Amino acid sequence: MKNFKVHDVEFRGRIERLTYTAADTEGKTVEKYVNVYLPYGYDDVPEKKYNVLYLMHGGGGNPDAWLDASPVKNELDHAFMEKEAEPFIVAFPTYYDRGAQTDRAVKEGFFDAEQVLFFQKELRTKVIPAVEKAVRSYAEDTTEEGLKASREHRAFGGFSMGGSTTWYAFLNNLDVIADFVPLSGDCWALEMTGGKTRPAETAAYLAEHVRNSGFTKDDFRIFAATGTEDIAFPNLTPQVEEMKKLPE
Repeated sequence: MKNFKVHDVEFRGRIERLTYTAADTEGKTVEKYVNVYLPYGYDDVPEKKYNVLYLMHGGGGNPDAWLDASPVKNELDHAFMEKEAEPFIVAFPTYYDRGAQTDRAVKEGFFDAEQVLFFQKELRTKVIPAVEKAVRSYAEDTTEEGLKASREHRAFGGFSMGGSTTWYAFLNNLDVIADFVPLSGDCWALEMTGGKTRPAETAAYLAEHVRNSGFTKDDFRIFAATGTEDIAFPNLTPQVEEMKKLPE
């Protein structure tokens, strides 16, 4: 933790755990959970609504990963206390379904990729409804219509494989999510590490998806980032550079 700057704060939010059931890749019903960060003062104004960020871990993680491995809660508390940002809710889910893990999938390196893609339906039909039924989000209800109507108040982000999950969320759930934060993870829609191996094609594929979905550049926002020393830098950077070249 010595590389992190941790701020002491006077007002602290809290973490609650929500459970839900979902079908795994073999069709079995499994119980999973989401950690939910509620900012300080959440209970003080019952009529106040909050934006929600869904934040995914990287490879090998779980819903506790962000909270265990980084001072994200402390930084959120500090940012809200100092009024650097309007308080929002953060939900920490997982794409993993360990019951579906096979030796071949792990050995050949496509287990995470399969799980990330499979998770997209679960995100839409299980995770978001479970969270937004329990908290005061902008969704009037968690029907398809309710989620679509409130998409401007919902974001999805993630680190590493969580970044790749974010690109899949963009491709599969753009109609219910408006903001995307892929960190150190490229889009694997065409092939694994496609942001590096096929950056121009990947960028074109993403743009075509937007057009086919009936959205324009003004209907969503992407905040992509990676560090120059990050192992993902050569994967994500070419893709982003090609995306910048596309006409608006």
